[in-house]
Amino acid sequence: MPNGPLSLPARLYLLAWDTTKLKVTGAAHLPHLVRAGALTELAQRGLLADADGIATPTDPDGRTGDPVLDGLLELVEESRPHRWKTWVSLRARITLDAVQAQLAAGGYLRADKTRVLGVFPTVEYGIDRVAVVDGLRAEARLVLEGPLPVGEVSERDAALVALAAAAELRTLLSGRERRQYEERVRALAERSGPATPALKQAVQEVRSAVVGSMATAGVSGN
Repeated sequence: MPNGPLSLPARLYLLAWDTTKLKVTGAAHLPHLVRAGALTELAQRGLLADADGIATPTDPDGRTGDPVLDGLLELVEESRPHRWKTWVSLRARITLDAVQAQLAAGGYLRADKTRVLGVFPTVEYGIDRVAVVDGLRAEARLVLEGPLPVGEVSERDAALVALAAAAELRTLLSGRERRQYEERVRALAERSGPATPALKQAVQEVRSAVVGSMATAGVSGN
């Protein structure tokens, strides 16, 4: 994949951008998706482990050097124990805000300061590197479609596509394609955490939480 230094949550956020309309899609679910990406990457790096369904830090001194990931790790360390499902949604906006600020600092986003109702300061983001996002999407499509066997896809790339599909990210695949590639996505989800049973369980828990949040939103939206 291009843009190797970009974290999994950062890449998921960029994938959510519609580069033809120059806006983010699925904004209501984006905090959960980005948080799920951060949890997954921390689990893949061995800094969060599954302990009977609880997201558990493995090393008090362990850090990644990425402020978004390390910020979430510190939050987990300083909070009472929670299940993976809870962490996907609990204060998820913190991780999304951190990803946006990080990408703006890196030149991927443009940050425009505005005021809501002319009073409350806020920041609106625009995409500044459309070609990067299009390239990221093209590479993700190759992971989704093949021809590379699932067993040769990296765990990180497999997680990117599996989580994006779980969140029904239409900038990557349509509803029809979700059905078309259902088996491939399921295999990529398995590939996301094959190193140890605990990692596999953690990744499955996070992905299930994303699917659950989408289902809940669908019911409430009817």
